[in-house]
Amino acid sequence: MEARDATAGALVGSDGEQQTAKKDAAPKKDKPQTKSKMETIFGFRREDLTSWNSLVALLNRPTDPASLGIFRCLFGLLMAIDVTQERGLSHLDYKYLDGAPVCRFPLFNFLQPLPLDWMYLVYVVMFLGSLGIMLGCFYRLSCLMFISTYWYIFFLDKTAWNNHSYLYGLIGFQLTLMNGNRYWSIDGLRRPSIRNAHVPLWNYTVLRTQIFIVYFIAGIKKLDADWVEGYSMSYLAHHWLFDPFKVILPVELVNLLVVHGGGLFLDLTAGYLLFFDATRPYGFVFVSYFHCMNSQLFSIGMFSYTMLATSPLFCYPDWPRRFFGRFPAWLRAVLPLTLPDPQPSTSCVYREINSTSTERQETPPVAKAPKLRLKHKLGAIFTILYILEQFFLPYSHFITQGYNNWTNGLYGYSWDMMVHSRSHQHVKITYKDGKTGEIGYLNPGVFTQSRRWKDHGDMLKQYATCLNQFLPRYNISDPEIYFDIWVSINERFQQRIFDPRVDVVRADWSPFRPNTWLMPLLVDLSPWRSKFQEIEGSLDNQTEIVFIADFPGLHLENFVSEDLGNTSIHVLQGKVNVEVVEEKKNYTLQPGEQIKVPAGAYHKVYTVSENPSCYMYVYVNTTEAALQENFTKLFELQERVRNGTETEPLPPELQPLVAAEDEEVNATDPIVQLFLKRQRRMKEVKKRREAGVLERLERFAVKKYYTIRRGFLMTAIAMRNLAVGLPPLEQLTREVAFANMKAPQADGNQDERLKDEVGHGEL
Repeated sequence: MEARDATAGALVGSDGEQQTAKKDAAPKKDKPQTKSKMETIFGFRREDLTSWNSLVALLNRPTDPASLGIFRCLFGLLMAIDVTQERGLSHLDYKYLDGAPVCRFPLFNFLQPLPLDWMYLVYVVMFLGSLGIMLGCFYRLSCLMFISTYWYIFFLDKTAWNNHSYLYGLIGFQLTLMNGNRYWSIDGLRRPSIRNAHVPLWNYTVLRTQIFIVYFIAGIKKLDADWVEGYSMSYLAHHWLFDPFKVILPVELVNLLVVHGGGLFLDLTAGYLLFFDATRPYGFVFVSYFHCMNSQLFSIGMFSYTMLATSPLFCYPDWPRRFFGRFPAWLRAVLPLTLPDPQPSTSCVYREINSTSTERQETPPVAKAPKLRLKHKLGAIFTILYILEQFFLPYSHFITQGYNNWTNGLYGYSWDMMVHSRSHQHVKITYKDGKTGEIGYLNPGVFTQSRRWKDHGDMLKQYATCLNQFLPRYNISDPEIYFDIWVSINERFQQRIFDPRVDVVRADWSPFRPNTWLMPLLVDLSPWRSKFQEIEGSLDNQTEIVFIADFPGLHLENFVSEDLGNTSIHVLQGKVNVEVVEEKKNYTLQPGEQIKVPAGAYHKVYTVSENPSCYMYVYVNTTEAALQENFTKLFELQERVRNGTETEPLPPELQPLVAAEDEEVNATDPIVQLFLKRQRRMKEVKKRREAGVLERLERFAVKKYYTIRRGFLMTAIAMRNLAVGLPPLEQLTREVAFANMKAPQADGNQDERLKDEVGHGEL
């Protein structure tokens, strides 16, 4: 809502023509009326809500276009950058793998990607649309170019869905219906009639309410017990960004109070803090700090910066005029307008101005306020319906029941951001030849680049159908596909998410009915999580533990690696039968009992109790432990040699330990080779973490340069192919190799070695 009345400056006659009074004959202005307390706080009066006509007039009240114009420019800029980044222009050829057998996950199965060169054209249209939005050039056409291609790409791949990608599409749709080109736009230069013209208040109302919903519903979703108790994002407390809090609080309280408590409080209150004049400065500080932290904590592209760009929408709409008015006069030619009075617009409804002066009238009689036109009513109807729909959708899971897994609804539009974290312990895909009965196993993720199918029944159905189509090429007739997927959500037991006995190819799935082969989440076992922390706290650093829960009548088939030389099963609840396959022996275990299982062999754990069983694997990676012990000895030896306390000469295989740090050496002993490699990596990690701001910025800029460079060069190649056809293969190979050129080799190697530290490498 608008907290300040806009001055009309002109009247709109009943025929829609703008009637302006001569400046030298303007009537004297009356003293402004005193605003009620409600109008001061909320920006509207109680009378504005008493009838349909008054509500329409309120939502179409003339409002300064400045803030909307600045947001339009920022949003277009961020989306242009996003096209090359998170939308994937820079690795489009890897993403769509033109002609390769790939399983895809569109919202509707009939949606398929175009040939690769045409997909580049789709991205070009989207990029030009975002640039047009930024510049306000052919604004409506640019918005249509952007949202049509954006939603096509969005619906084409459910594995890339998330809340902020959904939000970008919503904002693009909203801007299409708004008058975002009335301020600081090329359209305004081409058409003086719209330059610096009022926009109706509903333009701001829709955008502000959308951002309020993003914050507030995200806060409501965080009232989930897992978030309140600190299980959703507990790993974040160990990030270096929270080190200042660890000075005064232990990690456990940082996790509970700062990460989870702070996130809940900010989401619930951010919209309110930004809305009211008195609290807006505090809202700006908290929200800006929050999004700056998120930009470092998560790989979420332009989302943090987009949310920062939305914050000024809650200020008075004329803030850009006051802000840019402080710049030197010689800069104002390239800066947005600072003139205080926008010109009138037929998109708005103006109040009737009645003259009460007794002085001789020097102006013609003032026309009455116009009647509400159809577009004013349509704008009000759209605002109300859109807001109601946005409040409804996050809770519409009773409609799209087929998408309800352990979390409800279509992923990526419910604003349940970061409420759920998952870890996968075991994934097995079994196929059975429908004619011969032959049974085999597939590598999880074969024929697809995505890993997200493991958590969603609709994607699993699509994946199984795709495998059913591809496997006959490998002499597997009429295959049946079975999935055994073990997942832990928010630090619970690892358990099956789908029934491993169901052939998913022939299984029934509908978006409007519950998934019958989804296994229930064992929420009754959630209290065990506090016990997990006690058990893990009692173990040494070399001992690992995995908590398992299974259903009656099912069994887990597991293979213990030869590296895990001391693996045992401890029963916590229920009754299990452990079969050691090679020994052909069975052991029945009750709660509190344990058994050691052999390494390098298979075993099966059957749940034979009436209720789900709970047990844990406790193991030590003996190979890793021995390696760490050798590393410790080598480090101590290296230190003794360097400080002169080692008197014995080193054997030839240990000589590389005393080589200069910048000297390349070829270690013959594999343990020494691994030790030196680890030291180099640790040194590089430390150097990166201790790098100054300028070095970090340079590294960031170089990386982004080569990423964006590849996207544009590959796009140019695709556009050339569409225009004149494919060149000879040798020429195409050289062009792609030139586009693939990366940063200097040293940095490239460094990035490769640091993949384990940053989590993943780029495609």
